[in-house]
Amino acid sequence: MIISPPFGGGRAPVLARNTVASSQPLATQAGIEALQSGGNAVDAALATAITLTVVEPTMNGLGGDGFAILWDGKQIHGLNASGRAPAAWTPEYFAGKSAMDLIGWNTVTVPGMVAGWIALSRKFGKLPFAHLFKRAIAYAENGFPVSPVIARQWREAIPILKNQPGFSESFLIEGKAPQAGQIWKYPAQAKTLKEIAATEGESFYKGPLAQSMVDFAQASGGCFTMQDFADNQPEWVEPLAFDYGDYTLLEIPPNGSGIAAQMALGILQAANVKQYPANSAQRIHLQIEAMRLAFADAYAHVSDANSMTTPASSLLDRGYLASRAALIDHNKAGSYGPGDPHSGGTVYLCAADESGMMISYIQSNFKGFGSGVVAPGGIAFHNRGMSFSLVDGHPNQVAPGKRPFHTILPAFLTKDGKPAMAFGVMGGNMQPQGHIQFVMRFVDEYLNPQACSDAPRWRIDDLGKLTVEAAMPQGVVDGLKAMGHEVAVQPANSLDFGSAQAIARLSEDPDSAYIAGSDHRRDGLAAGF
Repeated sequence: MIISPPFGGGRAPVLARNTVASSQPLATQAGIEALQSGGNAVDAALATAITLTVVEPTMNGLGGDGFAILWDGKQIHGLNASGRAPAAWTPEYFAGKSAMDLIGWNTVTVPGMVAGWIALSRKFGKLPFAHLFKRAIAYAENGFPVSPVIARQWREAIPILKNQPGFSESFLIEGKAPQAGQIWKYPAQAKTLKEIAATEGESFYKGPLAQSMVDFAQASGGCFTMQDFADNQPEWVEPLAFDYGDYTLLEIPPNGSGIAAQMALGILQAANVKQYPANSAQRIHLQIEAMRLAFADAYAHVSDANSMTTPASSLLDRGYLASRAALIDHNKAGSYGPGDPHSGGTVYLCAADESGMMISYIQSNFKGFGSGVVAPGGIAFHNRGMSFSLVDGHPNQVAPGKRPFHTILPAFLTKDGKPAMAFGVMGGNMQPQGHIQFVMRFVDEYLNPQACSDAPRWRIDDLGKLTVEAAMPQGVVDGLKAMGHEVAVQPANSLDFGSAQAIARLSEDPDSAYIAGSDHRRDGLAAGF
C-alpha cells in the first residue's frame, strides 16, 4: 500500500489503533469519545451516526434508513435496516400516476434506521444504549456552528421543500436557512433523542413517538398507522461476496443496489481492464461503459429480495457478465438496455478498534432533507419511496410492506477471509460508481484510503449524463470526448461526486494498526488514537 499521497493537495491519512471516519468532525469526535469511554467500533459507529442526525440534517435524519456490514473479530455480518411501504400503498393507491412523487408524504416509507441502531447495539455494543446519545443531545440542546458545506445544502433545499408539512417550522429561522458559522439549536429534537434513548427505541415504533408520527401523518396527508410501525423490523443478512483480484468485495444484497458495483467489476475483469494504464482515458472509458451496463440490469431486476424474479446469483454469474462485457466497444461510447441473466442526501461512516472489530455503516434521508416532511420533535422523513416503480409487473412495483430499491451502500473488502477495508461513497447513484473507482484504486493501484478518496472521480448522473470533477486531467477528458462521450466538467466545489470515508488495515498482521481517510469534498474527518 502506498501511504504517501499521490494527488497534489490531498490530505494525509490517519494511522491509529482505534479510528473513526465520518462526514462531519463533530460526529467523528463523538465516535472517538465512545471508544475512549470503553466502547467498541460498533458503539463508536452508533454514537457517530446518532450525532450526524443533528449536526448534518441536510443529509440524514431520524426518519431515515440504514445499512451496515461489520467484522466482529471472527466473521462478517450484514444488517438491512431499511423500512417498508405502509399497508395502504397498494398499486390502486397510486392509480392515475405515471411515476412516484419525488417529495412529500407519498415518498415516505416506515423509517428503519432507529431499529437498526437498536439491533446493532443489542448484538454487538458494549456501552449502554443511552450513552451513545450523549453528544447528539448536547448539540441539539446547546447548539453547534453550521459548516459552510451544510449551510449551502440547507439553503438550496428551501425552494424545493419549504411547503412540505413541518419543514419550515422545523428547519428555517425567520424563513431562512442558518448561515455558515451560525449556531443551530433544536431543543425539540433533543427531546426526541432523549425519548429514543430512554426507551431503547420502543417509543419510536410502538409508543408515544410512533403515535405522534401517525397522528401527524393522518392530519397532513400521510397514511401511516401504528401497525405499520409495529410491523417494521430490521433484518440480519448475509452480504453478497464477489471476488476482484486477491480481494472480495462485500455488499448488502437486494433491495440494496450494491450488486451493481459487483457486476461492473465483473464486467471490467471480463473486458481485461488492466491492459490499459491507470488514470488513462481508455481505462476510465471501460469503467463508464461497465457501469452503464450494470445500471441497466440493476434498474430492471433489483427490488425487495422477496419480489425479485432474477436471483442475485444470476446477475453475478461470470459467464453472464462476460457476455455483457462483449457488448463494449473499447474505443467508442455506447448505450445499453438490460440483459436477460436468467440461468434457470446520505452520510457514510466507518469505525475500527484495536480488538479487530470493523464496521462499515451508512444512513440516509435520500435526497438531501428527504421528503421534506418533518414530524413534531424534529423527525425528518426520507423520500426513499420515490424509488418504487409504478409499472405493472415490475419487480420493484410498489406494494404494501415492501422495501423499495435502495441506493445507500456500505461496502467492505476482505482478503483471504480476513478484513481489509471498510469503506463507502455517498451520493445517490454515485455510490456503486464510487465503489468501483475506490476498489480499483485500492486493489489495482495499491493506494491508501485517503488517496483513493482524493483521486478525481467521474459520475453518470441521474439523467445518464457523464460528468467529471474539475481535477480530472485534461488529457483524460479529451480522450473520453474522442471516444464519443459527452463530458461535462463540474466546478471544483461541486458536491455531485459524493463523499467517501474508509478505514483499512495496514497489514495482515492481526496486531497491526489502521490507516483511515476522509473526503475533502464535504467536511469529513478521520481521527484516532
